[in-house]
Amino acid sequence: MKETATAGEMSISVDERYTQWKSLVPVLYDWLANHNLVWPSLSCRWGPQLEQATYKNRQRLYLSEQTDGSVPNTLVIANCEVVKPRVAAAEHIAQFNEEARSPFVKKFKTIIHPGEVNRIRELPQNSKIVATHTDSPDVLIWDVEIQPNRHAVLGTPESRPDLILTGHKDNAEFALAMCPTEPLVLSGGKDKSVVLWSIQDHISTLAADPGSAKSTSKVAGGNDKHIESPSIGARGIYQGHNDTVEDVQFCPLREFCSVGDDSCLILWDARYGSAPAIKRSPVSSSILQLVEKAHNADLHCVDWNPHDINLILTGSADNTVRMFDRRKLTSGGIGSPIHTFEGHSAAVLCVQWSPDKASIFGSSAEDGILNLWNHEKIDKKQAPTAPPGLFFRHAGHRDKVVDFHWNASDPWTIVSVSDDGESTGGGGTLQIWRMIDLIYRNEDEVLAELDNFKAHLASCSP
Repeated sequence: MKETATAGEMSISVDERYTQWKSLVPVLYDWLANHNLVWPSLSCRWGPQLEQATYKNRQRLYLSEQTDGSVPNTLVIANCEVVKPRVAAAEHIAQFNEEARSPFVKKFKTIIHPGEVNRIRELPQNSKIVATHTDSPDVLIWDVEIQPNRHAVLGTPESRPDLILTGHKDNAEFALAMCPTEPLVLSGGKDKSVVLWSIQDHISTLAADPGSAKSTSKVAGGNDKHIESPSIGARGIYQGHNDTVEDVQFCPLREFCSVGDDSCLILWDARYGSAPAIKRSPVSSSILQLVEKAHNADLHCVDWNPHDINLILTGSADNTVRMFDRRKLTSGGIGSPIHTFEGHSAAVLCVQWSPDKASIFGSSAEDGILNLWNHEKIDKKQAPTAPPGLFFRHAGHRDKVVDFHWNASDPWTIVSVSDDGESTGGGGTLQIWRMIDLIYRNEDEVLAELDNFKAHLASCSP
């Protein structure tokens, strides 16, 4: 009885929060699209921009469908109409039905995925190529443009990946990253290992002979069941964690980092073998730095600042985000963050730096909130109840926000996905949104614009 009452109180609280948020949408947002999903999606990623028009752009969006077994699990390629800034009318963006599909999101192609899709990551040099994690030791690589469109009905044969990356000895479910400068793939798993691959040869083959790649990944009718996906082994396997590796990320240089359930943050250098040691012992070693107590609980996520290679973010089950400076990661043998950001009431699931601004990042959590932060404003005066550095709270989801992604083609536009199907009568909620620019623009610019608007209103008065 007590648990039921507590759950009810939490539900009422979430509903009240959501109602308040929805009433503020016309004031806080420049644009918002709400899309009710048929099945839950644990990942959402922007793909390439396809078309630019006067009032909106068309862009690929990668999602998944995590089903109950009555239909196959899928990797979904959608087309998204991204409305440009200062185009949407305030009354229009506030009028959406939580149980409806958005007209701005249209499914373009379905790939029948071997198992559930836990994580999707796109190759920065060619975002038509994506990697996926499922409940297996392998990483699957897909060229989504040459993969045929499939009908997701029970009994349909699985699509064949264009490439399979092998090297883990146990399931690798969530930790996945692709290098921003070259075609390298990084993964972590339950075998406590971080594994690195190069898919350069595969990319070269696709570029030279797309038809050949197409036949390799051809999906079965009856006669071509013998065709198997090509596979490659690891370039390096890195040992240093004592528990499951939960997330990995590349540095803009040839380094990478990993976090795990052992509360460790490890910085690696691929140029120095794969034997573990702290700060490169005289023995050949790949570990640059080992932070043994980065948080006081399991670490779920990590991101390396693409604009400032000294700054690293971590998110944890202790409900906090920490920012580390790689030049001084530890003090007295434990993690020594520059700052701990406390704006969530449940475990942090995802952290990500803005692709456009070096000081801006986002964090999402099991509390259903996606927070946006500016670390340069930690010491600036804010509202009494606001955590230092926090400048925006997206409260449009009603359960855990499992993933989000900044849009590099439209840097203040974010896609986020939540596992709140019980609240919405569907499989969860996908939202594509952009806050009003008065919130993040230079204060002097904003005040000048408001003064001009005030003067305009005065001139229009009878």
